[in-house]
Amino acid sequence: MKVSWQGVIPAVTTNFNSDYSVDYSFFADHLNRMVSAGATGIVPLGSLGEGATLSFDEKVRLMEIAVKTVGDRVPVIPGIAALSTAEAVRLSRAAEASGCSGLMVLPPYVYSTDWREMKAHVAAIIGATKLPTMLYNNPPAYKTDFLAEHIAELAAEYSNLEAVKESSADVRRVASIRAVVGDRLNILVGVDDAIVEGIMAGANGWIAGLVNAFPVESVEIFNQALAVRDHNGDRASLEKLYYWFLPLLRMDNGPKFVQLIKLAQETVGNGCARVRPPRLELTGAELDEAAQTLTHALENRPVLAGLK
Repeated sequence: MKVSWQGVIPAVTTNFNSDYSVDYSFFADHLNRMVSAGATGIVPLGSLGEGATLSFDEKVRLMEIAVKTVGDRVPVIPGIAALSTAEAVRLSRAAEASGCSGLMVLPPYVYSTDWREMKAHVAAIIGATKLPTMLYNNPPAYKTDFLAEHIAELAAEYSNLEAVKESSADVRRVASIRAVVGDRLNILVGVDDAIVEGIMAGANGWIAGLVNAFPVESVEIFNQALAVRDHNGDRASLEKLYYWFLPLLRMDNGPKFVQLIKLAQETVGNGCARVRPPRLELTGAELDEAAQTLTHALENRPVLAGLK
């Protein structure tokens, strides 16, 4: 299936059973919920999907289930990350063999260095298959920053590099990338609480996190922001929804974003808060603060079409 790199594309979580094995049945049901709410693609195995704690075989099975479950309706675009370049290349080829439509290419786990080495790593993955790829730039998490000139260099050399997931949290990056590549690449927002600003700067897609718990609201805010940018939307309506959603969207930031988003899923009855160690579930003041934020949001939840 052709990837448009536009719209709301959930970076889906991976739920676990009580023994920390992957709950594959829930995973399939969850994908259906996301697509039914209006998701235009699915990204499994990303940071939010706890890809670093998944074995190679678990990753392959999740990709296969995703393709079988929703691959005829939306593109499946797994995150490709590993400790070594060889393992990442192997995973990218497994994704192609599984029938995935594209790849989200990450820097290597743990090791961060200069552009020469980082380019060699991501280039090996991009060039390993014929699948269209999206480069994932997240310097706060991976300590590797793909600057606009780096991205332009890759785009000039690899025709199957089609998009960038920009998660630096600096919305000025959208304009800086556009300045050097024009319309050559699609730009997607990768930080939830910058979605409106990112769209206004020119992004056309969102690799979203809180969508796992609030899919209807996520699709609605994206569509409203796009309409306002294109001068046929209601800014007051957008601001009202955004200001309600912002405390939740901010959960997508920081080292415990996985715990926070999974807690949100459990709170709305769509998943559980369980995470794989070394992550641990929230406790104490962190849990109390998050629970208060969720309670307040749910008590003031806007009435939108599609919500029961």
